[in-house]
Amino acid sequence: MDIGRLSLNSMTVPSLSLEELVDKAVGRGIPAVAPWRNLLREDLPASAARRCLVDAGLHVSSLCRGGLFTSSSRAGRAAAIEETMRAIDEAAELAAECLVMVCGPVVEKDVAGSFSMVRDGLGAVIDHAERAGVNLGLEPLHPMMSADRSVVASLRDAHDLIVELGWPHRLGVVIDLYHVWWDRELPRYVELLSDRILGLHVSDWVTPLTGGIASGRGMMGDGSIDIPGLVRAIPWPGFIEVEVLSDELWQRPVEDTLDLVVERFGSHV
Repeated sequence: MDIGRLSLNSMTVPSLSLEELVDKAVGRGIPAVAPWRNLLREDLPASAARRCLVDAGLHVSSLCRGGLFTSSSRAGRAAAIEETMRAIDEAAELAAECLVMVCGPVVEKDVAGSFSMVRDGLGAVIDHAERAGVNLGLEPLHPMMSADRSVVASLRDAHDLIVELGWPHRLGVVIDLYHVWWDRELPRYVELLSDRILGLHVSDWVTPLTGGIASGRGMMGDGSIDIPGLVRAIPWPGFIEVEVLSDELWQRPVEDTLDLVVERFGSHV
């Protein structure tokens, strides 16, 4: 894949500040970045971060993350809605192509009830996203993460949420191959959501996991996913984020990791 479609997700190199992320991307000819919200800080709010990105000529493929709508308490659910609205405002300030939504885990062993909390939380923020001009990208996570990250565990789940909410203009999906590559229904729901795809993330599934399920990813080409085949099958013309959360990779020198990102994007995406 041509480097012109590469976006560097900040969690691939989490030791870098936003300024350092920008510098490293520019130095390697990477045209886009995807920061997580932890890179914004008191002395570098979204407005200042935007100036840094614009001055460098970089696009922002996404901002991560909003959501986490599930909670056993009404106050917890209200706080998640408020925090997501702040994330929407930051995404607007950064001119991010979408805000990635990690929807929240199963609470109190109630899968259906937790799914309803996600639907209600999205319903509470969608008008704010519309007014801000921000797309919300539902990111299904691997089913093994349902207990601590997201009850939305497949593209089918994301599709059902969008349908239940009446196909809001600003609501779509982000497809992370690490989370959905195993799903035999993937082609069907890619087709059904073809006009709602807001982003595409790549990394690889390695066995045995080098870390936990959340941070045991592999670099493209090191695992079981047919990344080039899936990329060809998904109708997404935009930036492709390299998001490799890896305990093993995080121990390497940053420069080595970045060299590997560029090399493998060219040869295995």
